[in-house]
Amino acid sequence: MPIARAAKRAAVRLGAVALAGALLAACGSGSSGTSSDGESGKVTLTVDLFGSFGYKEAGLYAEYEKLHPDVTIKQTDTEDEADYWKSLQTRLAGGGGLADVQGIEVGRIASVTQQQSDKFEDLTKYGADKLKSQFAEAKWAAATKDGKVLGLGTDVGPEAMCYRTDLLKQAGLPTDREELAKKWSTWDGYLELGKQYKAKAPAKSAWLDSVGSLFSIMIGQEKERYYDASGKLVWETNPALKSAWDTSVEAAEDGLSAKLDQWSPQWNQAFAAGSFATIPCPAWMLGYIKGQAGDSGKGKWDIAKLPGGAGNWGGSYLSVPRAAKHKKEAYELIQWLTAPEQQAKLFQKQGNFPSSTGAIEKVADATDPYFSGAPIGQIFGDAAKAAPVQVLGVHDQNVNQQITNALNEVERKGISSDKAWGNAKKGVDNTIG
Repeated sequence: MPIARAAKRAAVRLGAVALAGALLAACGSGSSGTSSDGESGKVTLTVDLFGSFGYKEAGLYAEYEKLHPDVTIKQTDTEDEADYWKSLQTRLAGGGGLADVQGIEVGRIASVTQQQSDKFEDLTKYGADKLKSQFAEAKWAAATKDGKVLGLGTDVGPEAMCYRTDLLKQAGLPTDREELAKKWSTWDGYLELGKQYKAKAPAKSAWLDSVGSLFSIMIGQEKERYYDASGKLVWETNPALKSAWDTSVEAAEDGLSAKLDQWSPQWNQAFAAGSFATIPCPAWMLGYIKGQAGDSGKGKWDIAKLPGGAGNWGGSYLSVPRAAKHKKEAYELIQWLTAPEQQAKLFQKQGNFPSSTGAIEKVADATDPYFSGAPIGQIFGDAAKAAPVQVLGVHDQNVNQQITNALNEVERKGISSDKAWGNAKKGVDNTIG
């Protein structure tokens, strides 16, 4: 969640980091982040995530508890990944309040492997090295360092475009997914359709949710984004990034955005209210849309191929902190949750696209009635195959956040592109030095 990630994602959340931290501390004793119910052999495993990974919603926790009667799973969930990561850093530094299982967004995994490997369990101790063949090569490699496996991959974030068929119809635009894919085969075509939508749009409805999401989805189509393969920070001189910036600025200046903060209460409400007609959507976004739009949204949404080709936005990992009390049991849980069978179930119920090669084969023919019967297995499967293997840097998420913050200033305050770019540079410099 965010992936996406994660990210990222659906249902009611605890939101406040302080509350999440307090609940974790309450569940545990000392720095374990786990608790025992007082009966011999019984353990409570705590799982701390951001957004919604969908495990509870898909019934996977209940299934695991049925298979393991001595295990109880308690999950806490912070909606905003940036808040989650900040809280996790505080707890890692102090060694207390950590859960048995911690979610790691793909944009943070390089920080874990390169800077915090001493804070997380090497999962090869429990046999994780034998799982390598189950995962896509890039997904596996990103979580390994010097022979250590520091997390198991959950989902990946192949990208598409989700849209409201009822709103497009009201504006006189086509609603067929194949026809739309042709009309917005390029980002210029997408913006042109946006202008046509704006001219005849239903009241209080914009073309897309925010230019920040537009930027994130576009930069997800590139192999090199913020860092190059040598580990050098190159975002300022990356022409692909500047192109994504310019397109996002154009969308803002043309008034095509609903100007919503992703993951905010207003953004959540907008899914049901029809505040925007399209939203760039990685696979994990499907479960989020269902959770926010509710039953009344079924059949109003559809999915088409993304403008400009395939890309990836988000995807996550499950890791076990060294401070966890029940490390072995925590590993057994994350091994089960990330196995092909569970990844396939999660995609079919929540939309999180598998990082397991075996699961990808299982979901190739999947469709989703909520999204007008869209062939989600094919759409996201094709996108996953064509998406570039991205270069991951230590501060990917931090750089992205500063850039999207600056784009928000263009979108909401009307400041110039040049000034906003300068503000992004200052933000990056202040955040990562």
